[in-house]
Amino acid sequence: MKFDPKQLPDSPDLLKKIILSLELELSETASATAAWKEKYHRILEEWRLSNQRTFAPSSEKNSFQPDLFDEAGVELPDDVKATLDEDIEVKGHIRKKHSPRRALPPELPREIITLDISDEEKKCECGHEMERIGEEATEQLKFIPASISVIRHVRPQYACKSCQQGVRIAKMPVLLLPKTMATPELIAHTIISKYVDHLPLHRQEAIWERTGIHLPKSSLCGWVIKAAEICQPLINLLQKDIISCSYAQADETTVQVMNEVGRSNTTKSYMWVYHGCNRKPSIVFDYQETRAGAHAKQFLQGFSGCLQTDAYSGYNWTDEESRIFSAGCMAHARRPFAELAKLTKNSGLAYDALKFFRKLYEIEKQAREKNLSSEMRYQIRQESAVPILDAFRKWLDHQVPKSSEQGKIGRAIRYCITHWNSLIYYLKDGNIEIDNNRVENLIRPFAVGRKNWLFSGSPSGAKAGAILYSLIATCKANQIDPWQYFITMLHKIRLCVSEDDYKKLLPQNIELPKTNNTESE
Repeated sequence: MKFDPKQLPDSPDLLKKIILSLELELSETASATAAWKEKYHRILEEWRLSNQRTFAPSSEKNSFQPDLFDEAGVELPDDVKATLDEDIEVKGHIRKKHSPRRALPPELPREIITLDISDEEKKCECGHEMERIGEEATEQLKFIPASISVIRHVRPQYACKSCQQGVRIAKMPVLLLPKTMATPELIAHTIISKYVDHLPLHRQEAIWERTGIHLPKSSLCGWVIKAAEICQPLINLLQKDIISCSYAQADETTVQVMNEVGRSNTTKSYMWVYHGCNRKPSIVFDYQETRAGAHAKQFLQGFSGCLQTDAYSGYNWTDEESRIFSAGCMAHARRPFAELAKLTKNSGLAYDALKFFRKLYEIEKQAREKNLSSEMRYQIRQESAVPILDAFRKWLDHQVPKSSEQGKIGRAIRYCITHWNSLIYYLKDGNIEIDNNRVENLIRPFAVGRKNWLFSGSPSGAKAGAILYSLIATCKANQIDPWQYFITMLHKIRLCVSEDDYKKLLPQNIELPKTNNTESE
């Protein structure tokens, strides 16, 4: 409202109207200023977080530095404050001494080079001959390119010259891939090189060229796809094993696939990962074009028990009616607080929240180090974790009305409150983990490989990759060397005629030949 202060009206009523209008105008200005200020801080926070994700280490360990966003100073309930003030006993780090160089395996062939002194030097100054009293040996490891050989199947033909009827010849043995030059060892080498050592097929082609052997990428790709198709019955059995579990984990990640029908080559597809948490775990990678929750529902059809996932809405179909109970991932709840704590000093809401998580994970660490049974882990959680979670929930409820819904800290707090029941579900059973990190760790080798081969050339290639990653991940989860497994399995799989035959070739059940080096990769 505009007016001339020198020409104020004499009427009290008019003066009141002017004052009320000024108060309303000031209130609206203050509200707009507060909104712009909040938006400014939110954008500044987003910018700093973006810089941190781009340039800072990706580890969630905190290296606290001063910042503008210090949200400490909110008065807390006494019991919550007491929980926050409790010190966590952190064992001092003992620096390990460098272990001595490990001796080279004795079974390796050795080339002996004797370095002796001359005959003249063997004569002592006193005139006597010096005698050999010992020796000093130094070993070096020499690399010789891999040994390559050709298997030639020769089948003599026989015929009767008198009657000249019929020709007899021995039957060919059952080959893994008939009409190809690939033996099980060569296919195993190709699979391990790509899916364990992350060497794309075009690089393998170049490596073979250096040895004088022409193996085009198209041939290597064909072998991998055909071998994966032969292994499909093993994946079906792994899926059955996961469904029979009472506790499983699931997650998904993106994959770029070319030549999908009706889809652009820039459209993202997904690799779903399922982990059956048995004593001998089973892992299955499942390629799908979309992230629709129907894929997980179809894969887990018949499963009943606890399914642990992140908070992705694609798993919202789990409920009591489906006999599938949802457990949340505490690592997902912690992650936004850890990101924000990197932007603050040793105080603030994010830093306080991490204290609760640190106490919870310390309980899990102690249970793991003591190798506690599921019953004992359940008991220690009830005694130690429940009070911490109760205090954490009070802290969240106390902070939520004071935090912005659009701010990062507000979103992190509301995430915990919204998914609280699934986050604390792990308290009900000592077999259930506090987070979904096991299945996330299974995805990491896939993500490393994806950075090397960038994309799958076709849906059939993506399906083959899912099958082979499933077997490799299951091998590693059961401390089986993938290289030895694939050689043994590929030699036998063509002889399987029943489901029991295939079961014997699963990574959990296969009998590998004894070798001098049985250490898993």
